[in-house]
Amino acid sequence: MRKTIVVGILAVAAFLVPLVAGAKGGGKAGNVAAGDLKWVSAGKDAPDVQIAPVSGDPNKGASKFFVKLPPTFNVPLHHHSADHFGVDQTLPAGSYFAYTGKKQHTTKCTDPAGCLLFIDAHSKWDVVPEKPAKK
Repeated sequence: MRKTIVVGILAVAAFLVPLVAGAKGGGKAGNVAAGDLKWVSAGKDAPDVQIAPVSGDPNKGASKFFVKLPPTFNVPLHHHSADHFGVDQTLPAGSYFAYTGKKQHTTKCTDPAGCLLFIDAHSKWDVVPEKPAKK
């Protein structure tokens, strides 16, 4: 019995050692407080929208960034060239959204305090207006 327990412990240890060793890695980790984000205007087409790039440059290529939308902000039917995934503070905790393949959609902020999004864009960020389908 004792031999079985020792063999079991050794087997578990042999399994865990590569996991722990792999966790060391040479990557980087970091935290940025919300107050330390560098907010800038999204541009002349949306002067009330603010963005805070975290990684990359949304105007040049793949990037990750926060977006602040003012209350009552509304963008009619449009798409983005970049596949993108994101988190919206107004969705239930743990939820996310994804738009790929130039999926058409609208964007509307209904929170009186404004809306905060986090976007992971896989290429340059743009907003391409769409014409609504005729009825």
